[in-house]
Amino acid sequence: MSNNTPFIVDKNLGVNMTVEPEDLTQTNADGEPVIAPTQEEKYLFDARGWLLFPGVLSDDDIRDMREYALQVKHDPQSLPEHEQSYLSGPLQKLADHPIVVGFMNEFVAHPHLASPDGYGFRMEASNIRFRSTRTGEVGKFSPHNGNGLFRFAIDSHHYQCIPGKAYSGLTRVVWELAPVQKGKGGTLVVSGSHKAVYAAPESIHDPNSPIWDTYECPAGSLLIFTEAITHSATPWTDETTDRVAIFNLYNTIGAKWSNWHPHPDLLASMPPKRQSLFRDVRCAANRIGGNGRYHGGNLKDIKA
Repeated sequence: MSNNTPFIVDKNLGVNMTVEPEDLTQTNADGEPVIAPTQEEKYLFDARGWLLFPGVLSDDDIRDMREYALQVKHDPQSLPEHEQSYLSGPLQKLADHPIVVGFMNEFVAHPHLASPDGYGFRMEASNIRFRSTRTGEVGKFSPHNGNGLFRFAIDSHHYQCIPGKAYSGLTRVVWELAPVQKGKGGTLVVSGSHKAVYAAPESIHDPNSPIWDTYECPAGSLLIFTEAITHSATPWTDETTDRVAIFNLYNTIGAKWSNWHPHPDLLASMPPKRQSLFRDVRCAANRIGGNGRYHGGNLKDIKA
């Protein structure tokens, strides 16, 4: 007899928490349907700690987003203060792209804090990784993190899993707005190190060691990895193009890692559902549209 349903306990006296698809946010702030990860994508992310979605963005979006990101980077004073951000202009819709929301629903969101009007997860930060051999801004090798199964939850860089369900903790989303050639400066990762039970070997300090994995992708691709995995930047050596990558960071509603906040005027300009990514860090009474509770294992929406 087969049963793939995970047994998850919430504040419900040990009753299995039943989560239906409609309990999670099904559209993003632009009204686009959320794209849930496939069974293969869930398996690969849990096994490796990272996942690549090649060629997600259109050519028009890539061009507009890259131009805007470079304007913020090199000429911020040409923009109003609240738009001098990698979360503004055409970049804003990356914050809750349908693939990102679908992934976070599976690996980060608290179902009882999600609703049709608000997300069950938070956004922690948004910045750029600009790398260029022309300017000498190439970055450096600096391995960190790993062993996420055994880190305290308060640290945020942890990973939890039971048969049928995983929780990624602090999660990084990278939008590559220029092509990345393998071995020429893309992010390095040690697959599976988010679950490692041993300390890293000495070879972790060699960026050319086969212990490291990396990727190649066209412009407009999406990389997601758990911050619980061992990862590192590496010097950008591609002389044909600069790296322009938007690094966004996500976390649970009830935890905070960074001291970053979007500009109040930028936040006020967002659709209400996108604003829910930046609400207060707490669980109690923090469900948009109601005060979510579980009773007998099923979600009840108790209006505030």
